[in-house]
Amino acid sequence: MNLEFERKLTIPMETKAMYPVTAELEPLVAARAETLRRIFEGLDDRLLLVIGPCSADRPDSVLDYLTRLRRLQEQVEEKIFMVPRLYTNKPRTTGDGYMGLVHQPVSTGRPDPYKGIIAVRELHLRALRETGFTCADEMLYPENHRYLDDLLAYVSVGARSVEDQQHRLTASGLEIPVGMKNPPSGDLQAAIHSVTAAQHPHTFIYRGWAVHSQGNPHAHVILRGYLDRAGRSVSNYDRETLLRLKELYDGAELQNPAFLVDANHANSGKDPFRQPEIIFDVLHTVKEEPGLGRLLKGFMVESYLADGCQPVGGGVYGQSITDPCLGWEKTERLVLDLAEAL
Repeated sequence: MNLEFERKLTIPMETKAMYPVTAELEPLVAARAETLRRIFEGLDDRLLLVIGPCSADRPDSVLDYLTRLRRLQEQVEEKIFMVPRLYTNKPRTTGDGYMGLVHQPVSTGRPDPYKGIIAVRELHLRALRETGFTCADEMLYPENHRYLDDLLAYVSVGARSVEDQQHRLTASGLEIPVGMKNPPSGDLQAAIHSVTAAQHPHTFIYRGWAVHSQGNPHAHVILRGYLDRAGRSVSNYDRETLLRLKELYDGAELQNPAFLVDANHANSGKDPFRQPEIIFDVLHTVKEEPGLGRLLKGFMVESYLADGCQPVGGGVYGQSITDPCLGWEKTERLVLDLAEAL
């Protein structure tokens, strides 16, 4: 094999022992998990916002952001439930670019997955301890989920991964909501197939074991737009698409049918400043179309301290080094306006 085995990594049990969820923190994790369950089962009508940086690159600026977000959450808690994005592994279309904290604990340093796994665990734990937030992460590497399974509130499966068998089967064994993004082609039927696979029980190989999953009743679709054959961004939050998704859900007989709209990525053409416009457009459509209201559970928003993005090592505190994000002032305005509109 053309592989160089550098070092053996810690196993999840060892990493959890080094950075445990204490008895004091366990009730926070359980309470937020119960709230999310109620939202996806239609027992809590608050709007879900999965919101935060495109990538969690620096613990200092990420925790600064989460501290501000906690204060904002307290202002809107009767109408909006926030799950911060703490995305620590990043898919790369060509394999180039910053691949997240799990690869590079220091964004300008050399890759070190051994330190990266520990850094990811520590950051999620600090978020819980210092702000009371359990967070969302992308399940880019299904085998890594057990490093965080006692801390995460929400998981997304990205557009490039959603048709992969191992991602679907692993999602079927998780006890938290899993959002399955539509694939890059925009095929809604493929997204529904992914949700169906995630909601069913399976027997499969995971981390060297034969395992059995019970199915995940809270797996759902995330609409994130797609690329046409010329590589141009095409949005899929329009009325026709939402009604088509409802039609597919009606025919699939799935548990807790639901969707989120990702307001950035191909839906915005990676223009983060369009995110408020997109959110209010979707809310208007849902208000006008009976039946969509029970399916829409919330939105994903890419937001950080500073507007836009910068190259790795750019030096702007709290500015994304991957996709451009909405800055803090605009984020705060969006959330307050959204709460007022609800």
